[in-house]
Amino acid sequence: MRAEIERLVEEIKQSVGLLRRHLDVEKSTARLAELNKLAEDPNLWNDPQKAQKLMQERTSLEDSLSGIGKVEQELEDDIGMIELGEAEGDVGVVAEAEAALKNLKKEVARRELEALLSGEADRFDSYLEVHAGAGGTESQDWAQMLLRMYTRWADTHGFKVEVLEESEGEEAGIKSATIQVSGHNAYGWLKTEAGVHRLVRISPFDSNARRHTSFSSVQVFPVIDDSIKIDIKEADVRVDTMRSGGAGGQHVNKTESAVRLTHIPTGVAVVCQAGRSQHKNRAQAWDMLRARLYEIELKKREEKAAADQAAKTDIGWGHQIRSYVLQPYQMVKDLRTGVQTSDTSGVLGGDLDDFMAATLAQRAFGTTGADIEDVD
Repeated sequence: MRAEIERLVEEIKQSVGLLRRHLDVEKSTARLAELNKLAEDPNLWNDPQKAQKLMQERTSLEDSLSGIGKVEQELEDDIGMIELGEAEGDVGVVAEAEAALKNLKKEVARRELEALLSGEADRFDSYLEVHAGAGGTESQDWAQMLLRMYTRWADTHGFKVEVLEESEGEEAGIKSATIQVSGHNAYGWLKTEAGVHRLVRISPFDSNARRHTSFSSVQVFPVIDDSIKIDIKEADVRVDTMRSGGAGGQHVNKTESAVRLTHIPTGVAVVCQAGRSQHKNRAQAWDMLRARLYEIELKKREEKAAADQAAKTDIGWGHQIRSYVLQPYQMVKDLRTGVQTSDTSGVLGGDLDDFMAATLAQRAFGTTGADIEDVD
């Protein structure tokens, strides 16, 4: 077997070993058997929320365990094919098996990244907010581009997207928007996108066709379930009602159905206007507020609260996590990891996996991107 193939096989074996240790296969197998037994209980769905949580855990464990088994079997099959091809002098068989090994390595790398999504809240659905920075129409248009980017990313991954609040710009774009992204590990992936995003382009709103720099911020927090207890004193919350904004038919702007909740001790505010009734929006807003406060607590535990808050409150130079340059050249560069690409249309169309994966890996292994230079 060629040295290159041997090295590839060894890398895959090492990755599989890491996955097995991370998952704790013996313990996970025992837990899956327990969950399968619980799933057979005819009274399980008497408590739908508990049942759903159990089934989600079961599906996740099944996928992880079967995935490792599948990788191990494919690795064995590919090695056997290579040995057979070499013994018979069949170069085509060897090349085919080698290509299969390379694809298998990519699959293992993907599963390694998913294994990093083991944080307390990673499995939850996610709220994502986009806020335009200073700069009027330019930043508001950029905020809408970001919202479209994340919506397309979610669609590509089969996630459900619901718009909870959207405040339109005066001329174009949006001042702010909040969406809920629902799907397995939605928060685990999207949490890597929180921060300030910088755009450089020839402005479509400038008659002199000058280059403009715009900033918008992204905030991400998990949609928590009843297993997470967050106590909020009603006396600490200011409730404001207002007319819903944006396109939406006859109901919009005729009743004060939109609700804003402000947590006075922290200054955290949430707005919901998705529902047709104030009652529904109020309930959704309380869920969002609990999620925001839970996210703050998570960040305190991770000792990142100060840096994250600075990124959220100062939407401008020195705080950006990623730059998107459309003129005079094409480049998207992440300033935390150094990952970059010239496929700007792909990124703005939702191709964000490489950026997310690099940030997850960086957080897991503790590397830093402090010396990475921004692009002009």
